[in-house]
Amino acid sequence: MTDLELEAGPAAVGSLVGLAGLLFLVAPVVDPLPVGGLRVSPVALSAVTLTAGFALGTVVFALRGRRLFAIAHGVFAFAWALLVAGPLLGNGDLLLAGVVVLVAGVGFLLSQAR
Repeated sequence: MTDLELEAGPAAVGSLVGLAGLLFLVAPVVDPLPVGGLRVSPVALSAVTLTAGFALGTVVFALRGRRLFAIAHGVFAFAWALLVAGPLLGNGDLLLAGVVVLVAGVGFLLSQAR
């Protein structure tokens, strides 16, 4: 049997992404959860958790010298944050900005693919 070696950064990113997925999947059967003084939907918590995973992925890949992966995670963390903040704050402009950043990020990444 081989030893499993886990690195803290990738394990933390994977844990956040996994938690985001789990929160999304349990949304139909779980009532809103208390966060601070608010009751928050698991789907909303999922989106915020995924944003945190993307943001942490930016740092992890940058520290490993993986520039393109770091840029991808950073762009999508920013886009996803806008996509979360728009509906949360009732601001359509933020939502639209999130879509624009997301499309621009995909375009940039496609242009870098060789």
